[in-house]
Parts: sequence; C-alpha cells; structure tokens
Amino acid sequence: MDKILQMLKLQQQLNDATNGEGWEQGITKNGKLIDWKRCTYLECAELIESYPWKHWKNIDAEPDHANIKIEAVDIWHFIMSQGLEDYKIQNLGSIEKLAEDINALPNFVSFDADIVPTEKNHYEQIETVEELMRVIFCNEGTQKMMESFIDVAIQSELNLDSLYQLYVGKNILNQFRQDHGYKDGTYIKMWNGVEDNVQMQYILDTNDEISPEELYRALEEAYPKG
Repeated sequence: MDKILQMLKLQQQLNDATNGEGWEQGITKNGKLIDWKRCTYLECAELIESYPWKHWKNIDAEPDHANIKIEAVDIWHFIMSQGLEDYKIQNLGSIEKLAEDINALPNFVSFDADIVPTEKNHYEQIETVEELMRVIFCNEGTQKMMESFIDVAIQSELNLDSLYQLYVGKNILNQFRQDHGYKDGTYIKMWNGVEDNVQMQYILDTNDEISPEELYRALEEAYPKG
C-alpha cells in the first residue's frame, strides 16, 4: 500500500506542476480541457498495437513485451489521475483513502505477489485491455476502473514492485520532458537513434536502487545537446 500511496502522491505533484492546482475541475492553467478517460483509452489502443493482431500484416510477429509494459505504465498515469479527480470532485475521500481502496480490491493480492507469466493467448490479452476500455466508456466507477487496470498489468507481467519501478522512472521522465520544452514542442524525443523511453529504461536496468533525483541527473547527462 505504501507504494500505491507514493505513486498517487507523485502523480498529484506532477499534475499540479503540469496542469496547475485545481486541475481536478477539468481544465488546465492554460485553459485546456482535461479528459483523462480519453487519454486512457487512446493509450489502451497503443498497447493493443503492441500485439500482432492484424491478420494482414506481420502475422508471425511476436508481441513487443517491453513496449506492452511501457504502455501499461502510461495507462496507469491516466488511471491514477482519473481516480484522484473522482475522489476529490465526488468527495469520496482523501488520497490515503484512495490508496486504501485500491489495496482492498479483490485482485490486488495477485498484483502484490511474484510475477507469473500469463496463460492467456494474444487475443485474450487484447480482450482484457478492451474490457478496461469498456469500463471507462460505461463510467463504471473508480474502483472498477482500478480493478480492470490491475488485470491488464498482471497479464503484462507487471506486479506492484515492477509497476512502481517503471512508474517512478516514467514520472521522472515526464517531469524532465516538461522542464525541457515538451509543451512548446522543442523537446527532443529521439536520443542517439532511440526514444527517450528506451533510454530511461536502460538507465533503470543498469543502476540498482537509483533514486528519482539520480535518475533525473542521468537523463540530463544523456539528453542530446544542441
């Protein structure tokens, strides 16, 4: 539960910094409308694209397992944001209460355990992602949305520990992007031929127990100059 609470607090801080305090009302400090549900189902579509589902193209390809994990983490950013908004606007409780409610979900025990490879085939995994999209479209509530996301995370071979590591990495990368021109379009996303996501993952994989501050400094050192 501590890791869930830490991630929720990091997401709150990131949203406050990026969108301005009061973003839960559905509008940024720049006057842009916020739609976390649209953000989520578009990320779900990107996750589905990591599977070889097309019957007319690359039919013998394997799923892009690394990207599936990254897309699941991106979904988690938006799922948490929607949860934070719901709990504040609907007076459902504090950020600590949201963390407690996630911890109490029926599939959380499986999530907070060792990673077990999924027995689902590619199409069944896609259906699990589509179920999350359905829950979002049908407005079935915060807890059902969180529960459905955990199903996606588990089949993506993410448990609480690995989600936490990747989330913290992506959270810091998102902060780094904002600090280096992401909103005005000057940010460089390709670093020496690879996406910044890949570089972030490489830093995490080659540095045990790296702190958020150390990760930010490592990104600064790797960022293309000029």
